[in-house]
Amino acid sequence: MDVLTKTIIFVGGKGGVGKSTSAAALALMSAREGHETLLVSTDPAHNTGDIFRRKIGGDITRIQRNLSALEIDPERETTKYINSVKENIKGTVHSGMMEEVHRQLDTAKASPGADEAALFDKLIRIILEERENFDKIIFDTAPTGHTIRLLSLPELMGVWIEGLLAKRKKTNDNYSRLLNDGEPREDPVYDVLRERQQRFARVRRILLNQEETGFIFVLNPERLPILETEKAIQLLAKYELDVKTLIINKVLPEEADGTFFAERKKYEKPHLEDIRKRFEKQEKIYIPLFPGDVSELEQLERYSTYFKKGSML
Repeated sequence: MDVLTKTIIFVGGKGGVGKSTSAAALALMSAREGHETLLVSTDPAHNTGDIFRRKIGGDITRIQRNLSALEIDPERETTKYINSVKENIKGTVHSGMMEEVHRQLDTAKASPGADEAALFDKLIRIILEERENFDKIIFDTAPTGHTIRLLSLPELMGVWIEGLLAKRKKTNDNYSRLLNDGEPREDPVYDVLRERQQRFARVRRILLNQEETGFIFVLNPERLPILETEKAIQLLAKYELDVKTLIINKVLPEEADGTFFAERKKYEKPHLEDIRKRFEKQEKIYIPLFPGDVSELEQLERYSTYFKKGSML
């Protein structure tokens, strides 16, 4: 599977299709092959710890040889993000107004999008800083809609900050002409915005680098996951992010027998054909339905063997 050669891998998909299991199996396989691997869950409904049967939490935790994991805590990251904003505005706001500004920022913690902004900030830090410590970083992302917003944010935020920088520069130039004899004035806010713009640009370059970053969507041979995956692939393509690999999970194995399974295979067959036709450009990995939950290392290892086998069909 070509995507396994990438340094950064995003695993997405509709809720309940086996996304976290696939990400965990990929990470385990990478670690067993000798790559120092970091598995990162960005899904608020974390189950990475459940899969490995141990507490992980918001700090990088060693699970076994060559494998570490991190479950991003949105509330914790939002608090850290707001505190960093407070630090950034020190010296730029009149001391008499600081209490009110802090109150407004604390209120913003509960506003729509605050968790997402904090999660994005954490994602950037992981991509830019942890690449030096790990050979591979695998992201187990939240369900599809959240994933798309997360991956499209570097471009959207870059454009937004570009506009803020232009306005800030114009304001500074006007103040300089009026109050400072035309001499440039120091502006910490401008410097912060410029630094963030540069970080967004670096992350976007990494995400667009197909030699370094790969995207996988997991789906089941059912109508709604198929349609949702198609929409996600089309939307990400608008941001120049190409999804080249699909994991089709929970496919009934050939040895399944009995009346129920015979009927289920009839239901499944046209959906598998639809996947083949609808996603002609994508590499497809088929993984059979397991008898029970994939929650033991032995089962994860068996699950991961299908990544190397390629198509079952």
